[in-house]
Amino acid sequence: MSNWKKAHRSFYYKNAEDPEDIILHKKETALLVIDIQNTYLEEPSDPGERERWKPFFRRMSNVVIPNTAELVSWARTSGVEVIFARIACLKDDGRDRSLSQKKPGFNYLLLPKNREDSQIISELSPKDDEITILKTTDSALTGTNLRMILHNMGIKNVIATGIFTDQCISSTVRSLADESFNVLVVDDCCAAATDALHKHELEIINMIYCHVVEKSDIATMVKL
Repeated sequence: MSNWKKAHRSFYYKNAEDPEDIILHKKETALLVIDIQNTYLEEPSDPGERERWKPFFRRMSNVVIPNTAELVSWARTSGVEVIFARIACLKDDGRDRSLSQKKPGFNYLLLPKNREDSQIISELSPKDDEITILKTTDSALTGTNLRMILHNMGIKNVIATGIFTDQCISSTVRSLADESFNVLVVDDCCAAATDALHKHELEIINMIYCHVVEKSDIATMVKL
């Protein structure tokens, strides 16, 4: 069992008191899987870029995807709501995208909603009536109806997983915290481009916008 109460502490919280035990009632809790889409599992054609991104693909294949699949399966069995978010524009030419997705560089994204590369990977495909949020922003809350959906279903606690820790995960977590949701980020179900970026961002958001935990912690926190 991980000691989540002591881990991932930034300068601000190094000497703070340990947080209280977390108790999540399953009917008030949702698992949110963010942006684990086909496009991000496509290796670059350029050999240099492919080598540079190798640690990310290794973490996704060996850690994030299998752990998230297990967590999704557990949530379905336990009665915890499973919700997906993916980057997808409604217009084929991407006119509806936010400015951050129109700027040149890594964050330039043109992912029409029906195109294969914008879909959730097959290992994590939504089932039955599970909700998928389409977003053209980093935050899954900004510019979508996710806040209203969570409110209407009586959700107070959100367990966040996915990519990228320092971008869409962080932005979503901050938005949820600002809306007074209790948020957990699952360390071994998330990834950034590098482990250093991942760990640094976890320190930044931990204990103020969320609590960072491990997958093994979740089942002990959720109650009937």
